Formats: sequence, structure tokens, C-alpha cells
Amino acid sequence: MVSLAAPHAKGKKSNDVIFGTSAAAKADIQKIGAEHVVNATIGTILDDDEKIVCLPVVERVFKSLPMADIISYAPIAGTPKYLEDAQAVCFGSHRPDAYTAAISTTGGTGGIHHAVHNYTSPGDEVLTSDWYWGAYKTICEDNNRKLRTYKLFDEDPQFNRASFEGNILHMAENQENVMAIINSPAHNPTGHALTSEDWDFVISLFTELAEKGKHMILFADVAYLDYAGPDARDFFSKFSKLHENILVLVEYSMSKGFTMYGLRSGALIAISSSQDVITEFSDINSFTSRATWSNTVRGAQETLCRIWEDEKLRNEWETEKEEYYKLIQERAAIFVEEAKEVGLPILPYKSGFFISVPAKDSKAACKALYDDHIYLVPLAAGVRIAVCAVSKKKMHGIAAKLKAAMERTGQL
Repeated sequence: MVSLAAPHAKGKKSNDVIFGTSAAAKADIQKIGAEHVVNATIGTILDDDEKIVCLPVVERVFKSLPMADIISYAPIAGTPKYLEDAQAVCFGSHRPDAYTAAISTTGGTGGIHHAVHNYTSPGDEVLTSDWYWGAYKTICEDNNRKLRTYKLFDEDPQFNRASFEGNILHMAENQENVMAIINSPAHNPTGHALTSEDWDFVISLFTELAEKGKHMILFADVAYLDYAGPDARDFFSKFSKLHENILVLVEYSMSKGFTMYGLRSGALIAISSSQDVITEFSDINSFTSRATWSNTVRGAQETLCRIWEDEKLRNEWETEKEEYYKLIQERAAIFVEEAKEVGLPILPYKSGFFISVPAKDSKAACKALYDDHIYLVPLAAGVRIAVCAVSKKKMHGIAAKLKAAMERTGQL
């Protein structure tokens, strides 16, 4: 095959299993009708009529924007008002006692890209759990980094502190900058969340290494924060007055909290005890923004600001989010209870869009479900169910059929 690609680009190819499985589900729907198909693949909220959800207040505010606020360029870093309001939205009443700054990003993905690109070196490893969102690996590989994983769960199963610590210490022996991506709360793909004590453990470990001169980068991916429950933001207070060699990066996504998936908007927020580190953050990440997407979507930024700065609109937004949080929790409860009844082992779920089931051969299990017209996502270590996208009516019976599919493929 003739190739004109540069050496670092040869062989790149993206085969997204999530969108691929979703396409198979949609093809099945065309054949037999939506009422006979369960599409539990894509991480967007669907109502019980299986229509994609946009929070009514978000739709109303966005459609009311003057055209100039939709089509005009935003500053590269984001509008000043958005950079302040996005932090307020993210932190809530638990803003850390520290220096902070934000830049606008293309959804959560853009913030992960910038963090990996600017706070690790080519050839470095980036740590995350063995259950992870596949884009982490893609971003690392595209930037000539390597994704390293620790075991998320111990035997209890709880957050595996020993595995996390062992991998962090190994990386600290070989790298000047040590970055860990922690997707919590409402972890994708399991619905797990670190406890307050788990966060204390992580911060203590990072502090120990920071005191020895290591540069410790803690990336908190909180994409599903707004559907994680009333206490989901408590842990932000723990990032107050950290050692100056620790930089916390928090990625807030408007895709979920504002149901603006396709407008690709979010904010990467930095937390540090050093003003110099924060100034550097703004400078280098704005530079990288200019070199990648240049500007982000002004209309989305304006929507967030108008809702946040108007008490009535903000209250509507909070109420509407709460309704869908409860709906997702009800759907998840159906699956969790039925899994328990039929003896299907699942990973600990607290909140969020997804539940996962360990499987030796996830592809075989998912393929076996095609006969039942059920479409789930095969991951490296198991099967992911998007409870955000399945109606309560259709949620009934999935656990039993998944168990039967795993039995047919010799996995239970």
C-alpha cells in the first residue's frame, strides 16, 4: 500500500466500538421497528419515548440568543464571563481555597488532550484505571504517550488503593511529571465513585511525592458530575492549599450537565497553590488551543452564562437536571435489582450514565444478544450498559438475557 503519511502517523485508524455498535442497533431498528430493539450504547440521555433530551431551559435560552452571540468568534481562551461562570457551575459551594483559572475546551475531550499534551513528555505514561473511556488511550497514543492502567477494584470490591499507589510510585521512578486521570464521580463505564477517604489517600500520596520534588498532575474527569447526586461536589474542597508541586486539573463538560453534546463545549479548570503555575496554565493551554481548534463555541458559552447568572433560570436548570438524575437512577435500580435476582455479577454502581458487567469475552456476549435485539457495548474487560438511554420499560429483562448470553458463550 502506498503511504505518504509521516512516520508517527502511519497505521493510525479509529474504529470506535461504541458508535459501531450503535450503528448496528439503528440498522436493526430500520428492519423491525424501534419498539423491538434495545439500544444501550450511546452516552446521551433519552426520555422514555426514546428521544434525545435537551433540558427545556437550555433549549429556550439557546434559541433566544441574538445571532451575533451564536456566530461571533469567542476569545481563544473563552469569554471572560464564561471562564468565571464555568468554575462556579463546576465547584458549586465547594470551591477550593487556591488559585484557579479556566480555559474553554471542545467538550471534555479537548481538556484531556491539552492536559496530556502540555503536562507530560513524549514517551511518558499516563495512569488511569483498567476500566476506562477508550478516548483516553487514543489521545495518549496520538500524542506519543502511553496509557498505563491500575486495577480499579480490589477484592471487596472497593477502590484499589494498593494498585493505584504501586503504579504511581513506578511512574515516579521514571518520569519528572506524573499524571493520573481519575474519572469520578459517576465513572464511565462503571458508575463507581471514590469515597472521601479515597480522595484523602490520593492527595496524601501525591503530597508525599511532591515533597520529594516530583511534579504531580491530578486530572479529575468530572464529565458526569451533574448526574452524580447531591454530595458529588464535596471533594473539590480537598484541593485547597496543596503542595506547590501538585497541579489539579478538572474537566467540566457541558455535554452532560447542559445536554449540549454536539456543541462540544467545556472548561478545563486548574487548581494550584502557586499563582505562577496558574499563569503558566493559562498561557500554554491558550497557545495549544490556538494550534488545534483556535476558538470554541460562543453560543454554548453564552447559554451557560445566561442561565447561571439569572436566579430563576438557574433554579429551572437545577430542577430539570434533578428530574433526569432521578430517572437515570430509577433505570439503574431496575438493572441492579434484576441482576441480583438472576445472579449476574456487576461492578459497584453509585450513579451516572453506565453500568458494567465483567466478562471474559465481551464481544461474544454482546454478539449473542443480537438475537434478542439488544445492543450493549463490548469493552476490554466486560460489557457496558448505557442506562441513560434505555427506557424503564425496556430495562426490564436485560440482566437476565445478558446472563443467558454469557452462559451460552461459556462465560458463567
